Parts: sequence; C-alpha cells; structure tokens
Amino acid sequence: MTTLAWTDNLVLNQPSLDTTHQEFVEHLNAFGDALDAKVDALPAYHALLAHTEAHFAMEEDWMARCGFEPQNCHSSQHAMVLNVMREALRYATELNDREPLNILRTELAGWFPQHAEMMDAALVFTMEQRGFDPVTGECREAVTAEAGAAGCGSSSCGH
Repeated sequence: MTTLAWTDNLVLNQPSLDTTHQEFVEHLNAFGDALDAKVDALPAYHALLAHTEAHFAMEEDWMARCGFEPQNCHSSQHAMVLNVMREALRYATELNDREPLNILRTELAGWFPQHAEMMDAALVFTMEQRGFDPVTGECREAVTAEAGAAGCGSSSCGH
C-alpha cells in the first residue's frame, strides 16, 4: 500500500523544490513499506528524518534569503514536525515503543499535501516575486527590513 501518492497536485513548478518533495514522498513510502512488511522500519525512518531535516533546512535558507521573518509560521511548522519526528524516534529507540512511528506515518501523509499547497506554494510565490534563484542563491530584489515577508509569505497568514 502506498502511504502517499505523488500527484500533479503536489507540483509547485519550482524544480529544486519539486524534486525534494518527490524524494520526501519516496522516503515516506519506503518507511511505510517497511512498516507494512513488518520488518525493521528504523533504517527507512532514519533516512526519512535525515531527508526531512535537509529539506526543511533548504527551505529555511530560501526564506532567510527572501526576507521572511525569522520566527514565521512556515518555520514554526517545520520545527514542530521535526520535534514530533525526533520524539517518535526516541520512543522507538529508548522505550522500544514503535506505535508513534505508525501514527506518524499517517499524520505525515495527511500533513504534507496541505503544507506543500499552502506554505510551500507561498514560499515559491515569494521567491518568484523577488526574483530569487535557488540554484545560485541570487535575488533580483534586494531584501530590506521593509521588504521582508511577514509571517509565512501567505496573504492568509495572521502574522
């Protein structure tokens, strides 16, 4: 059973991010496959966690370069997800309780499409508006305190 299918709805038309998102889905599915096969899912989970840490760090760097506030809701959501993922790993390794891993699989599969559609789409929009090239790290529009993106870059953000 596929944990999360990659669909056109997840495509944001930002090649670096779309590739990273596809990899996230592949890691999540490999983790889910290990759980379904009733084999040790920790190696797949470690790979998923490492990928997610790098994935979020990449987005955090882009947000900083585009002038997002340091404590924005997009970054806060990343921090919450990583905290939960790390806590599930702690339960699995220190307490030998694997149930949080099963729960997390379902929760990540439900969370990710919404996050991509809202938070990441707003990031891509801001990057496009500012002329930010994630490959070179260059930004056409100089980012000043006045030009900084409030909140997560979404017009619906209450920040």
